Amino acid sequence: MKFPEPLVEGRLIRRYKRFLADVQLPDGTEVTAHCPNTGSMLGCQPENARVWLSRSDNPKRKLQYTWELVETAPGVLACVNTARPNAQARAAIEAGVVQSLAGYSQCRAEVRYGSEKSRIDLLLSGHGHEPDAWVEVKNVTLAEGGEGYFPDAVTERGQKHLRELMAQVQEGDRAVLFFVVNHTGIEQVRPADHIDARYGQLLREACEAGVEVIAYRAALAGEDGNPSGHLELVEEVPVSLEP
Repeated sequence: MKFPEPLVEGRLIRRYKRFLADVQLPDGTEVTAHCPNTGSMLGCQPENARVWLSRSDNPKRKLQYTWELVETAPGVLACVNTARPNAQARAAIEAGVVQSLAGYSQCRAEVRYGSEKSRIDLLLSGHGHEPDAWVEVKNVTLAEGGEGYFPDAVTERGQKHLRELMAQVQEGDRAVLFFVVNHTGIEQVRPADHIDARYGQLLREACEAGVEVIAYRAALAGEDGNPSGHLELVEEVPVSLEP
């Protein structure tokens, strides 16, 4: 999958009110872009960072631009649009890139499930000999060195999802936590114990209970470090649960 149109480069002025970002375009024009990320975006909003925006010609939209990518360090890109990971994961599964989830004939999104009234990101069914797979997708953009961490803020919602996944394993199905690594500088994913210790504890409990944890990194950049226009997940990266 690719961005449908070429992205517009700019320089980040500031992000504010969570959903807004002021950006200066190359001609000096300043625009306000929609920031489709409710998280802390820790490490993904350096002052004066190069950013890339998608543009919509829909006259009904209040903001023409949407913030998609940021250069967190020279030649290192992150995708901050949290509306992208579910589609990235689904495309990779359906293309056969994710070997552990191959062989399912059906994929449904946003299916209600669980005692805590959740919605699963992807429900895979129709496998010849494997049970249904309940797949929860998470976006990883917090990098420290080559390590990627999740979450980037305390997440009670994420904790709930882990409990729901464990319950599905107890019901006899597969449950999968799928980290979409939307940061080209991340070589390994770890729980962010220093940010949300409870989440890290629950993640380890979930793994012991049979929840599968996988991580795949997106292409994002070409050899020159600039955006390639590609959102495809291209390679698996390891997940470490060591404290």
